[in-house]
Amino acid sequence: MDFESAARRLEFELVRGEPLARHTTFRIGGPADWYATGTTVERLELLADLAAEHGVPLTVLGGGSNLLVSDRGIRGLVVANQARWHGWAEGYRDQWPEGMLPDCDVIAESGVPLAGFARWCIRNGLGGLEWAVSVPGTVAGAVIGNAGAHGSDTAANLAWVLVRGPGGARRVLFRDDLRYSYRSSVLKEQLLEAVHGAGPIVLAAGFLLKQEDSGPLAERADGYLARRRATQPVEPSAGSIFRNPTGDYAGRLIESLGLKGRRIGGAQVSPRHANFIVNAGEASAADVTALINLIRGKVFEATGIRLMPEILFVGEWTAPPLLAL
Repeated sequence: MDFESAARRLEFELVRGEPLARHTTFRIGGPADWYATGTTVERLELLADLAAEHGVPLTVLGGGSNLLVSDRGIRGLVVANQARWHGWAEGYRDQWPEGMLPDCDVIAESGVPLAGFARWCIRNGLGGLEWAVSVPGTVAGAVIGNAGAHGSDTAANLAWVLVRGPGGARRVLFRDDLRYSYRSSVLKEQLLEAVHGAGPIVLAAGFLLKQEDSGPLAERADGYLARRRATQPVEPSAGSIFRNPTGDYAGRLIESLGLKGRRIGGAQVSPRHANFIVNAGEASAADVTALINLIRGKVFEATGIRLMPEILFVGEWTAPPLLAL
């Protein structure tokens, strides 16, 4: 039985040639060979099994932020992760083999929007994730990239993460196992090194949070959100493009060289925040990578600092997207 027939037998709807620009916050990206949706952890794993059985490369797409999909698109199967259960840990842990999921306060499946999960925690008087109300993307993306803002990050409250390995085996990684650093983790390193989508898949994560009054938590979160709206662009973007170098800020370096507003094709350095590249109108991935390389070259020439992208480059590229410095 071929791949498409097997998918239909399992009641998956496969879409051929789905434009991935529809599914990224950059609004950029070529087509997927096949596109499907995993609405639960079980369905997500079923799609991964199906792709492995038929030798089809697999890419799991969350909220579509913090990444740039190539203009040629992505070969194989792209799965939209919509596994979105989240809540108190007790009931959820009972659904898994005894002892598999360690203790924690709350659990979120990997496709849960991070900002919405943070709001749920606030409403239930759980403190620790207020910073996340202003951060796009999913729980999986936050876990992989150690997302953070306003002086905190994912590592501060993560207890453990349930991961599916390339061979299909599930395992629990504790926070220390993830070797967290600024906007990175061992999971992100593994994804960067993966060939044909054979990287880890985050299934769910457990968090340890503090009981607090929801009123002050909400006020704090609203302040963070207001600050984001005042300082970051509203145009389509992937979020911060570069990691901040030690002891400095990428945005400050870029702005100091007069690059705010610089444009290549439809891609523009945001006039509001220099560490954002925005889609100012019909931008291509090639436009964005050309602008990234221009910025990196200018900053290196002026300061000797090699700015490292925070975003992931996904899909089929005709050449390495980053300029060697």
